[in-house]
Amino acid sequence: MADLNLLRTFLAVYRSGSFTAAAGLLGLSQPTVTTQIRALERQTGRELFERLPRGVAPTPVAHDLAARVAAPLDALAAAAGHDGAAHERTAPVHLAGPAELLCTRVLPALAPLAAEGVRLRVTPGLTEPLLDELRAGRHDLVIATFRPRGRALTAVPLMDEEFALVAAPAWADLLGPRPAEEWPAALHGVPLVTYAEDLPIARRYWRHVFGARLSRSAAVTVPDLRGVLAAVVAGAGFTVLPRYLCEAELSSGALVVLHRPDDPPINTAYLVQRPGRATGSDVARVRDALVEAGRAW
Repeated sequence: MADLNLLRTFLAVYRSGSFTAAAGLLGLSQPTVTTQIRALERQTGRELFERLPRGVAPTPVAHDLAARVAAPLDALAAAAGHDGAAHERTAPVHLAGPAELLCTRVLPALAPLAAEGVRLRVTPGLTEPLLDELRAGRHDLVIATFRPRGRALTAVPLMDEEFALVAAPAWADLLGPRPAEEWPAALHGVPLVTYAEDLPIARRYWRHVFGARLSRSAAVTVPDLRGVLAAVVAGAGFTVLPRYLCEAELSSGALVVLHRPDDPPINTAYLVQRPGRATGSDVARVRDALVEAGRAW
């Protein structure tokens, strides 16, 4: 059984990504933190952190250990009245979510807080691994594209994304207006631009709107919806995008909605955090600012 102090030091390094930052949070010297981590590595018989030129990177063993000890240690600290409230107001808020949503909506909404001194550390990524890292304590808040299961995390709806079938005006003019049932066949010869090889957004649109299975390959794959948007605006083909991401291009005429279904596909994004006290902290300020901004999105 590892000493609790070693585990607390381990969790501080894991969450801060640095021996030096962890030392500041714990009120220890950096050599003491290094010594404690090495002691824990000897006890476990496994390397926990890869030393980098700046900071450290957790190994898979560290991810597993953090997932197992984070919640009990946080609960123990809260029960003892040492839940870190004193430094929560100055520690960076670690926020993660889809890159496109972070860049186009979230960061502009949080700009006033940054100007007031709130420190942000923003990580883009896919929902599933980000939720795993949230459970392990690597993030304070995650914007998820689906509601997480179980009671280990709390989630509130943040915004609804409406998906639109779009293309540049030249393709729209070539295809012309047509009934809904003709669109799958009409688009068969038009290049499809998407962000993943398995076409998740386009396949969902096809199933929801046309009641059909989309079986084709993408002409262009870009793992960022902003890249997909740029390619389609330039005339590379058609795609399905969240309307919030291409609203400006639709307003300017750079993109055209090809089909307007009565019931467009909608996906709800959620703001997720680990249960625990955040009242008065910068985490709470970021959370409340996002919930407020989400009402306008």
